[in-house]
Amino acid sequence: MAEISTIARPYAEALNAAVMDSKEEGLADKVLLALETLDQIVVDPALQDLINDPQVGSEQIYSLLRGMLPKEIPSEAIRLLKLLIENGRLEALPSITEQFKNLLHQDRSEAEVLIETSFPLSQEEVDSLVKALGNKFPGLKLLPKIEIDKSLIGGVKISVGDKVLDGTVKARLAEMHAALTS
Repeated sequence: MAEISTIARPYAEALNAAVMDSKEEGLADKVLLALETLDQIVVDPALQDLINDPQVGSEQIYSLLRGMLPKEIPSEAIRLLKLLIENGRLEALPSITEQFKNLLHQDRSEAEVLIETSFPLSQEEVDSLVKALGNKFPGLKLLPKIEIDKSLIGGVKISVGDKVLDGTVKARLAEMHAALTS
């Protein structure tokens, strides 16, 4: 079977094209929110058993999932949901959501910045860090996301796309360990 990301790509690209072709203001964010809501619903193990039950039909699955969603949901998200159910590709939804989000960021010249630290940062520290990173990633609007990881001991680890800047004490200790044992 093909990789989930390979299956998800055409769906995400088609959804992105449909959203970009629309004249509705804020539609992309509404669709993304709907997809993220669906993601949370379809990962439930009990629901997975029901979805994978051969005795449960596509219409039943659609009705069940549609009933769990808010009434105001973009038609693009509804059409995608129907298509995924009909094609037996509902398991690709989280990957579609991630790829759709990445396409939106690309269209908007944005990038998520994962800042991992062993201690909480003040808003001023985050702003300062994002401003400094702006020099390293010109032309991108950086969207910070903070995660606390006590195992880092100190410092920060920053991920922007596939680039990682690791200035943590944990990384420095690992480097020293490798140098001493080789």
